[in-house]
Amino acid sequence: MPDHPRRMPYTTFFAFCRMVRIEHSVFALPFAYVGALLTARGLPGPEVLLPLTAAMVCIRSYAMAFNRIADLPLDRINPRTAGRPLVTGEISPAGARRFCAVTAAGFVASCAALNSLCLVLAFPTLALAALYSYAKRVTRLCHFLLGAVIGLAPVAGALGVSPVFEPSSLLLGFAVLFWIAGFDIIYACMDLDFDRAHGVHSLPACSGVGPALAVSAFCHVNTVLFLFLAGLEYGQSAGWYAALAVTAALFLWEHGLVGEGRLENAGFAFALNGPIAVLLLIGAALGMG
Repeated sequence: MPDHPRRMPYTTFFAFCRMVRIEHSVFALPFAYVGALLTARGLPGPEVLLPLTAAMVCIRSYAMAFNRIADLPLDRINPRTAGRPLVTGEISPAGARRFCAVTAAGFVASCAALNSLCLVLAFPTLALAALYSYAKRVTRLCHFLLGAVIGLAPVAGALGVSPVFEPSSLLLGFAVLFWIAGFDIIYACMDLDFDRAHGVHSLPACSGVGPALAVSAFCHVNTVLFLFLAGLEYGQSAGWYAALAVTAALFLWEHGLVGEGRLENAGFAFALNGPIAVLLLIGAALGMG
């Protein structure tokens, strides 16, 4: 009898889903659809939607797995991350590296299926996605690099429909950049003491909670501004602006929950960002009516 029973395939599958936090795809995938929807001025065909979906799932899974591998020494000593599959041994480092290779190849293939420009841009995108894992070891601006990576989602959606850079999609990209950076700063507050003790350069650890949360609030003001400008550029109607108003209200709620000396709600404040991308996708569709 083997010392360790062989894991069932579904157990391994769910372990990989947990490793990459598959549920957090809600932060990027809807914005890729927003970029495609607004550029096409309607629902794109399956020749765009299918490879675009595959590309977004692959790049996000690649980036998360790469980050988990890079963070493994820290995750092993951080109580908050003790249950992650690479720490518990449910997934081996070699298995995670193979997963990275497969998802990177899937991303490149999906980009090639969209168009030649997307294929060319696939390689620097992979490099940028990997860079974040090391940026937080050297700069407090790492949150903005993460935002830039995910901010490529609406630009990718637009380029998948029409391989020409348009200012409107860049406005959406900047909106996502500031949105992600803003809530990643709040997320980093949950590891404040650990990051300070182990040299992780998050903004809260380097600058203090108060200044970091002020930057986070500034980021989310910029998010609303860029989304408003994108709506004007795309000629959106009331549906878009209604979704934007609800988004602004969620931001106000989020920032009302956290502050210096009151970080116990940081996890819930972070979770409030979950509906925003889906809300704006619905707003984009309604705003074209």
